[in-house]
Amino acid sequence: MASHNHPIIAMLLILALTLATAEENSQSSQVTSFYDVLTSNGLPIGLFPKGISDFSVDPESGRFQLNLLSPFPCDANFETRVRYDCNITGSLSYGRIANLSGVSAEELFLWLPVKGIQVDIPSSGLIYFDVGVLSKQFSLSLFDTPKDCNAIENGGGENDVVLFDGERVRIVENESGKFVRKRVMDQEQRAVS
Repeated sequence: MASHNHPIIAMLLILALTLATAEENSQSSQVTSFYDVLTSNGLPIGLFPKGISDFSVDPESGRFQLNLLSPFPCDANFETRVRYDCNITGSLSYGRIANLSGVSAEELFLWLPVKGIQVDIPSSGLIYFDVGVLSKQFSLSLFDTPKDCNAIENGGGENDVVLFDGERVRIVENESGKFVRKRVMDQEQRAVS
């Protein structure tokens, strides 16, 4: 009688191990990064830069919030510069992001807020950025991989971007889009005095 129980016990052990492995695999296949969320919504992972520290997504509404590691806004270069704030929000649906805040694109020396992003028919290879009165078209391949995001240096204004840093002169684009020439010597002397 005892020898008949061994095959049953072995079968139960195999069944228990199979169920445990299946449960572990289903947990590991859950979304692990915001890039996975983008992919599952038919969007390229390069829409947002490297360095996402944390994120949350409401599965019912598609509303999301993500935070970057950088404590300051940062820029990434595509065909144009795109600026990312530290906190970004929007609403995801398949192939598009609506109600986007925290992302701006440079157009003719102006920073325009990107209000939405939409992938055209995937086979067309195009993606559109809604910047209010304009819709900016890009090649989808520009967004295949997340870009490095260069933190905006604090050159006197919170969102100043250093364009040239010479030995004695620094040229800065401030957040109003004006170019400002600053003497490095003057700043160093003031810091020392």
